[in-house]
Amino acid sequence: MRITVFGATGEIGSRIVTEAQTRGHEVTAVVRTPRPPGALPADVDVRVGDAARAADVAALGAGQDLIVSATRPAPGAEDQLPVMARALLAGAAASGVRLLLVGGSSTLTLPDSGGVAVMDGPDFPAAWLPIARACAVQLEACRAAGPDTDWAYASPPHLILPGARTGAYRLGGDELVVDGEGESAISMEDFAVALLDEAERPKHHRTRFTVAY
Repeated sequence: MRITVFGATGEIGSRIVTEAQTRGHEVTAVVRTPRPPGALPADVDVRVGDAARAADVAALGAGQDLIVSATRPAPGAEDQLPVMARALLAGAAASGVRLLLVGGSSTLTLPDSGGVAVMDGPDFPAAWLPIARACAVQLEACRAAGPDTDWAYASPPHLILPGARTGAYRLGGDELVVDGEGESAISMEDFAVALLDEAERPKHHRTRFTVAY
């Protein structure tokens, strides 16, 4: 597959690039500003582009099989997240390429809560509310996209940290996936595994999914 990755130098994006390369895919890594030699693998096609510009997304998605976005705004710029989502969706539609968008976990519902969202739970940190609200608007932008846009929105679990690649995970839909102790977690490496599995064998079209151990 030919895969364009926005946010390719971020913690999750860089792991998506690595996982895709390991599987033999051709990766185009999109960065906002030129990077010095060695910042990305030598065999990655590095392009400069902005996920907030639909024209850039369309141009960098042209001729590709998949666009993946793992972009994340800086603290204080959370309002850019839905802006990027709309541009990514418009650019993907213009290029006729499927979009796999990494989102947030805040809009997942808590198990056995009657549909209460993670962000509305009693223990949700107030400091995380700005990005949580931005992720909610990001997801709504996807759901409002036209019927010709093929997208999937990947929500991580409550906790996602650097770790080991085991290849193991469980899939979920709109509810937070938890283990027997009520924990919801996955390594960034295994999150990338799940995303590339979805890229190679799509199961989710115009819907959200989540993964966790």
